[in-house]
Amino acid sequence: MPVSPYSEDDQPAGLVANESAGDNAAALSVSEISAALKRTVEDTFGYVRVRGELSGVKRAASGHMYLSLKDETARLDAVMWRGTAGRLNFQPEDGLEVIATGKLTTYPGRSNYQLVIERMEVAGEGALLALLARTKARLEAEGLFAPERKAALPYLPSVIGVVTSPTGAVIQDILHRLADRFPSHVLVWPVIVQGSGAAQQIAAAVRGFSDLPEGGQVPRPDLVIVARGGGSIEDLWAFNEEVVVRAIAECTIPLISAVGHETDTTLADLAAERRAPTPTAAAELAVPVRSDLAIQLAELGLRKRRAVVRPLQLGRERLAARVQRLPAPAALLGNHNQRLDEAADRLRRALAARTQLARGDLQRVAGRLSAPLLQARAGAANERLAALVRLFRSLDPDRVLSRGYARVTDGDGRTLVDRAAAAGAPALTLHFRDGYLAVVPAGAAPIRAASKPKALPSSEPGVQGKLL
Repeated sequence: MPVSPYSEDDQPAGLVANESAGDNAAALSVSEISAALKRTVEDTFGYVRVRGELSGVKRAASGHMYLSLKDETARLDAVMWRGTAGRLNFQPEDGLEVIATGKLTTYPGRSNYQLVIERMEVAGEGALLALLARTKARLEAEGLFAPERKAALPYLPSVIGVVTSPTGAVIQDILHRLADRFPSHVLVWPVIVQGSGAAQQIAAAVRGFSDLPEGGQVPRPDLVIVARGGGSIEDLWAFNEEVVVRAIAECTIPLISAVGHETDTTLADLAAERRAPTPTAAAELAVPVRSDLAIQLAELGLRKRRAVVRPLQLGRERLAARVQRLPAPAALLGNHNQRLDEAADRLRRALAARTQLARGDLQRVAGRLSAPLLQARAGAANERLAALVRLFRSLDPDRVLSRGYARVTDGDGRTLVDRAAAAGAPALTLHFRDGYLAVVPAGAAPIRAASKPKALPSSEPGVQGKLL
């Protein structure tokens, strides 16, 4: 155990602490000694660079980041204030080896010391690649790079959105290539493509295009291109950030990633619908060549015209071939003409023979049509007619009405000849010489309105037309 520099003779133990005359070691308060330690540590370690592995990374609701740096034998607590943490070019995570720059200070509340980080960098390209591999594996496990999640690119987009730097050569290459192939309406969302805050701007631009409504004041793109020129892995790191990858994966518009040169591959390329090796290649993927389309349309139009004309040509050829095989019209009609002539000749002879027979019949009958014969026949017919008239008059039931008789009929005009039929009729009509009278049998309902009896054939003489 440590030995006090003062002997018991020099500092006798007592119950109450006393200060000796001329004593320079005055008792300090806890706050005073803590403040003195804080000044000593901050003055001695006001600028340090520490290499270590991140552990326990945690971002508070306030935006401050708390973590630890460790190696095989030691551990150093650290804090990064919100403003500094917001300027980081990568997403810190446990296990990543970094170099942190800042100053040491003490925290009197817990009687410990910590590093206030003012800048943090990945400790070499190897560590950066290890971080990239871990991020890729984690996002791939979530299905962000799955081929079935990706949509097809539109064949001919009318509006193309481009997320890139507005001052670099990339946007000029894209615009020139689009103008050469198929001039299109291009919307540029300007962003910084590397350095602090680049990932946040790129992600916000992608989400901004995706959130544009259909039919709004700003036209919604049919296709989005995220582009940047070549560079080192550090220059392209913003396109490996998780916030950018998630924004691309969640974009509702088909997206082409054109980051770096042909050999550069970022996580943004894996999340996009298509990866273009260069920004110029992205423009070539975005639109077809207008002259090629014009040639294709001309070829299709020619094929359509040929498709319409070809059946007509084939029909004419088939018709001509069949016409050649047909016999001459005279040959087809020769037999029919001959039969027609024969039938016409037979018809003339038949008509002449029929006329001759009819003339003979007429001559035979003409002898029986002399006037005396017709008059004799007419007189016999008149005598038979007069006999029929006398018979009709003798059989007329109303002929005896003039001698005081009456004829009884029912409602249908039928003559009733017995009492039972008359008693069963609801109404009766009595026919007299000079008219008729409607009556009812005894006990029947009275007649409300007499109906006129049905007309009978007239018995007056000379009405031969009605009799016949």
